[in-house]
Amino acid sequence: MSIKTANLGFPRIGRKRELKFALEAYWAGKSDEATLLQVARDLRHRHWKLQQEHGIDIIPSNDFSLYDHVLDHAVMVGAIPDGYGWTEGQVSLETYFALARGKRAGDAADCGCANPHGTGRPALEMTKWFDTNYHYLVPEFQAGQAFSLTGNRPLDAFLEAREIGIHTRPVILGPVTFLKLGKARDGSDPLDLLDRLLPVYRQMLAELHEAGADWVQIDEPCLALDLTDKARDCLTRAFSALAQAVPDLSVMVASYFGAYGDNLEAALALPVDGAHIDGIRGADELNRIVANAPPHLTLSLGVLDGRNIWRADLDAVLRDLAPLVGQRAADRLQLAPSCSLLHLPYDLADETALDLELRASLSFATEKLEELAVLKQALSGNRETVETRIGASVRAVAMRRASRKVHDPLVEGRLASLTPEMAKRTSPFAARKAVQAHHLSLPPLPTTTIGSFPQTSEVRAARAAHQRGELSYIDYRALLERETEAAIRWQEDIGIDVLVHGEFERNDMVQYFAEQMDGYAFTRSGWVQSYGSRCVRPPIIFGDVSRPRPMTVDWAEFAQSKTAKPVKGMLTGPVTMLQWSFVRDDIPRAEVCRQIALAIRDEVTDLEAAGIAIIQIDEPALREGLPLRRDDWQYYLEWATESFRLSASSVADQTQIHTHMCYSEFNDIMPAIVALDADVISIETSRSKMELLDVFGDTSYPNEIGPGVYDIHSPRVPTVEEMVELLEAAARRIDAEQLWVNPDCGLKTRGWAEVKPALANMVSAARLLRKRMSETDGWRISA
Repeated sequence: MSIKTANLGFPRIGRKRELKFALEAYWAGKSDEATLLQVARDLRHRHWKLQQEHGIDIIPSNDFSLYDHVLDHAVMVGAIPDGYGWTEGQVSLETYFALARGKRAGDAADCGCANPHGTGRPALEMTKWFDTNYHYLVPEFQAGQAFSLTGNRPLDAFLEAREIGIHTRPVILGPVTFLKLGKARDGSDPLDLLDRLLPVYRQMLAELHEAGADWVQIDEPCLALDLTDKARDCLTRAFSALAQAVPDLSVMVASYFGAYGDNLEAALALPVDGAHIDGIRGADELNRIVANAPPHLTLSLGVLDGRNIWRADLDAVLRDLAPLVGQRAADRLQLAPSCSLLHLPYDLADETALDLELRASLSFATEKLEELAVLKQALSGNRETVETRIGASVRAVAMRRASRKVHDPLVEGRLASLTPEMAKRTSPFAARKAVQAHHLSLPPLPTTTIGSFPQTSEVRAARAAHQRGELSYIDYRALLERETEAAIRWQEDIGIDVLVHGEFERNDMVQYFAEQMDGYAFTRSGWVQSYGSRCVRPPIIFGDVSRPRPMTVDWAEFAQSKTAKPVKGMLTGPVTMLQWSFVRDDIPRAEVCRQIALAIRDEVTDLEAAGIAIIQIDEPALREGLPLRRDDWQYYLEWATESFRLSASSVADQTQIHTHMCYSEFNDIMPAIVALDADVISIETSRSKMELLDVFGDTSYPNEIGPGVYDIHSPRVPTVEEMVELLEAAARRIDAEQLWVNPDCGLKTRGWAEVKPALANMVSAARLLRKRMSETDGWRISA
């Protein structure tokens, strides 16, 4: 019997982003529910068949989602907060998207409850899926939470695949990981709900087994985290209960994104039939697991990187696998990617414009399936039939390692000349604050935005026409200048204090800069899902990074010439440039980040020389890059914060440095946030009702901060009263004199019809509270 190949999940959006466009058409009222569901069904069928055609033996089902798999799971088990129009039974698509995107007043599903202003319902909180660039919706719980199976999604997907002749392994988010990913608004521990949740799992699995499922994949990536004894006990109790309830259904427990570490003993003791191992991030423990796992346990070896796009050296993989294969029966081993392929582009077929040398080094989701098939053939005694493909992989890796396109002696020399002083501002914040206050003359509670304004269909169409050569640069530039000047005038009209130029010339906050740096490459169709219909095309860092010429100075100067108010220079920080790219794997990530930091530093220096008084260096990815294990945090935070300071510290005291972070839990990294030494930090806080500010208050954060006062990921327009309440909540946590007023994030993906009234309300809220500050002693809000 030969070793089997298995996949843990496949990209959902489709090769041509069919899901994105179907969702957005449905939300815009341009298509109906039946059309959306048919597109989703067609995609699932196509992806199952593709995996079958590539020889994957174990194909996943229920890895597809219309928006987010964690939200799917919360809806399936009835974890739906009050106020979304659901009481029991099947959950409508309307309610599902209300949870994901919020509800506006007047929506059919709006019950008018749970909102004191009668303006709909906010979306669930959103945050990053472990340390990836994917976002999930945070389930909300409360003590005594009731769960019920509102619909068996894994069963529906299993039966749907069977209709087209494909026997799948259903994928289910594990009960302990699900609870740990959620948040109890009343302060209770979600893990205390496990016994209430398990009956739903038992019912779900029983129905799957009755329908003919022989295996299920239960994902418990929390096993890659630092777990308490209580959490480990919950895992044991959960899987014991499920094994007793459905003893004839085989369970593959899957952990990924890291090694099992000190959870290994508990994981191998679980009453399950298989365990998946992340053989990329957990490579050091692979041999030990294979040697010590119980003989009955089927091991799924994640030997191909499911999170990065580099082609594997298949000969090296086979050499590493050979001793492992000899230790266990073939029917007790499976070959798999390290994690779901959700985090990769669909395939390389459309990337004909890529440099041929680089293209030969890449492997997207479809190519990972092909690599698995080659490994299976070689390990099954048929290596001669795939020797050509193995040799090609070896040559591609060697070519990249030796390429002159990868290595730049000038960049390497500059790194070698770094000194600690280059990562420090001239004066401490207290001194800089006084200089900046005099130089900028801003009012209390200064208002600003995070940077981008709506990219209208006209702007996007013009960019596309220019890229196709159908619109001259002169005409394209003229349109962007009109949009920029109009944005400046409108901001002045409503009274925003620190303006932005709107970023109409930019496609993506990382890609725009990467396109102007050496060492980066770009795909045509390398889209990956960030959340819902939001897709990004991560650039590829293939070589040493440098900035050959200024990137933003021209537009910053143009915008500043149109107003007497300060206009922020807008940059993406080095950590985010790193985290939101596919990163080369031949040198340490810290070294790559310092290269990018030096490139950004050059841009900061040029912006200051051009008269830009405020420069924002966005680092929304700083927290998400934090390693999953606490023991690894210090090293990461040291090089990450050093890289930010390196990018920002060339300026004089009077130049104000801002940064922005979104959807992060800051509690564990506050020393690093302080160490950034940004003059102003803006963060997402509206969905958490300013809870994220607690840690800033508890640690007496010394610099200034702009907590987001409205959720830009929802189409609803918050009222002045809502924003006032949020700012008052902020002032109960930190000194009002430290506060700035801004949205949660950039406004690129929203429409002007939402943005204009929302920002006008924001300015009104700030003015109202300034009046209170003038009438009281600094507008101090008691706790």
